[in-house]
Amino acid sequence: MTADGRAPYASTYRAYPGRPTALVGATIYDGRGQRIDNGTVLFRDGKVVAVGDASLATTGYDRIDGAGKFVTPGVIDIHSHLGDYPTPSVDAHSDGNEATSPMTPEVWAEHSVWPQDPGFTRALANGGVTSLQILPGSANLTGGRSVTLKNVSSRTVQGMKFPGAPYGMKMACGENPKRVYGGRGRMPSTRMGNFAVNRQMWLDAKAYDGKKRDLGKETLKGVLDGDILIHNHCYRADEMALVMDMAKEMGYKVTAFHHAVEAYKIGDLLRENDVCSAIWADWYGFKMEAYDGILENAAFLRQAGACVVIHSDDANGIQRLNQEAAKAQAAGRRAGIDIPDAEVVGWFTYNAAKAMGIEEMTGSLEPGKMADVVLWNGDPLSVYSRPEKVWVDGALMFDAMDRKRRPVSDFELGQPGEGDVK
Repeated sequence: MTADGRAPYASTYRAYPGRPTALVGATIYDGRGQRIDNGTVLFRDGKVVAVGDASLATTGYDRIDGAGKFVTPGVIDIHSHLGDYPTPSVDAHSDGNEATSPMTPEVWAEHSVWPQDPGFTRALANGGVTSLQILPGSANLTGGRSVTLKNVSSRTVQGMKFPGAPYGMKMACGENPKRVYGGRGRMPSTRMGNFAVNRQMWLDAKAYDGKKRDLGKETLKGVLDGDILIHNHCYRADEMALVMDMAKEMGYKVTAFHHAVEAYKIGDLLRENDVCSAIWADWYGFKMEAYDGILENAAFLRQAGACVVIHSDDANGIQRLNQEAAKAQAAGRRAGIDIPDAEVVGWFTYNAAKAMGIEEMTGSLEPGKMADVVLWNGDPLSVYSRPEKVWVDGALMFDAMDRKRRPVSDFELGQPGEGDVK
């Protein structure tokens, strides 16, 4: 807390102005598994007012004809490094890994976020992304705090911070930490070293009395108190099972395993422990712990009743989360697992919001929630479809049919010319 008792680096986000809007005649996927044909979505003052069929009255709303088009909640990416590894990808912009110690719970991803990253506007316009979680990298066993952002233009990261969103804390297991630190002649250099260092960190955190401020232990105490959510980079099923046991031993909960290419092997354990799997559709085999990745990962998890989230971890992939979800759905169909389109949309909307602790505010089209809305020019699970309009808190932030509604990062506005003051 600051000297006057306020949270440090508090959100200063204020929604852009919007107009009462009625989307009529479109196919609606509400993010909770419901499909409404020839439906209507009403929103005003930044909130969803009603979602239903063509009988909803639209008096007092600007009507937008959605015939032949589709409406979904705003897309949410649970795993992004935009701003921390911004474009252009040069060493001077590499701010996602504080690779100086295997345990850095004291660092906060938001203190590296560059709001001018062109990736933010690309994600909005090409992918319909309205909210995203920015995580530290995975070099460390404990990488630090994550931050959840609204995908809007702002001069400061505080102006993007999602109001009321809980912090996350990034952890990692497996190859990355032992590779980064083992070669330096110190722990961890093995998977057993990973767990030993982690367990000692939690024991030290449990003994923290707060009398002398320690930034790292403040974050860890937030996790133990249930205020900060654990997002754990982990590939192998056996390690995920061990991490869940360590969480029980130390008194915290894992909200999601990220990447999780072997999650399909332990779908029942993930369901029983209420842990989501944030996964790719088809990335695998690029290192040994990713060797057993399969295309049917999402489908088998869903069949086991576990929570599926499609994530990006990539500045290009974040623009195509809808297509990635469709690929995962198609792999399931080939395996005899037919998953309805309306449910698959939840993999990149509501389920992501749930794992990020913001599902009461966004992630689905329900009365009272933020009017984070995408109008697609076709089926969102088709490779041929793109966002036509995107609203964030009821404000039209992108319109493919209006050049004035195509946001551009400050960084892209130009460079000073010869003779200008540098």
